[in-house]
Amino acid sequence: MARTAAERMLDVRTIFHEAAVLDHPRGRAVLERFPDAERVEVRAHQEIPGLYGNPGGVEDWVRNKRQVLVLGEKKSLSARPNGRSSDFIAPSTSNGCAMACAYCYVPRRKGYANPITVFTNIDRITGYLARHVERQGSKPAPNQCDPVDWVYDIGENGDCSVDALVSDNVRDLVDLFAGIDGAKASFATKFVNRELLGWDPRGGTRVRFSLMPERMAKLLDLRTTPVPERIAAVDDFVEAGYEVHLNFSPVVVHEGWQEEWRELLRQVADGVSAPARAQLACEVIFLTHNEALHEVNLGWHPRAEEWLWRPDLQEPKVSQSGQRNVRYRTPWKRRWVEDLRRLVEQELPECRIRYAF
Repeated sequence: MARTAAERMLDVRTIFHEAAVLDHPRGRAVLERFPDAERVEVRAHQEIPGLYGNPGGVEDWVRNKRQVLVLGEKKSLSARPNGRSSDFIAPSTSNGCAMACAYCYVPRRKGYANPITVFTNIDRITGYLARHVERQGSKPAPNQCDPVDWVYDIGENGDCSVDALVSDNVRDLVDLFAGIDGAKASFATKFVNRELLGWDPRGGTRVRFSLMPERMAKLLDLRTTPVPERIAAVDDFVEAGYEVHLNFSPVVVHEGWQEEWRELLRQVADGVSAPARAQLACEVIFLTHNEALHEVNLGWHPRAEEWLWRPDLQEPKVSQSGQRNVRYRTPWKRRWVEDLRRLVEQELPECRIRYAF
């Protein structure tokens, strides 16, 4: 018998949980979804001995993502201004991910392991968001996020399509924004979860399918849906009532990268219907890597680092949080961004570029 998407992605055997999650219907529902998993009570979801900050966890990188789940409460709620992909970053209903993209920034914060953490006080989070939207009033002017609506990114630290395999948090958010005028939810994903097609978003949620050339994706986008299947899903999600955009990210520079991207853009043009292409917009994001993540990756996926860690092309940049990141050297990157802009204009002219950096 063929396994379901959830079974292929997750085989939850251990659930670390704060005691308070049992007070929430969502916490009890998640525990009931995985009745055979061992339950381990912890003081705080971000302080689990042997999981976070454990260098030895590199050896169990993918196993932890597949077999470990964490449940906790979201203690601090805020909608942070953004201005690039969205107007605001919504308070997280989860963090971490069951997929294993080699360039993911979340492990930089959590250290050596980042399985899914689900926040079970969803009612408090949706209530906060509803009040925050109401306080904004009508959007005063169009911007690169959206011409009409305030846009809230609901998936900054994970992948909502995968989160929906674990709990109903994502559905609650889609339902919330389906009923709010003047605002929409937004999330990027590398996983096609067709269960979302049965929901009723009513244009209130923007799904951003992340794409990169297939050769790079096979090496770097581990445990994700193959790129051709992501492209094939665009029409279905548009028909189901979602706004669908694309994330061309991360753009990994190497010899011949422009022609690989040209081929990808042609695949999108050929694989997406005219009505869906007419509503497309995209973001273009070149790779930012991290010195600590580079060292971690050498312990579990060194082949990826041959492409991600390129001192001959990159320069250091200290982030606002003090992390030592590397980005492509500024004069070269400026030229490469324009190269990709021209490719999009040539091969997929209907697709408006919302921003590129």
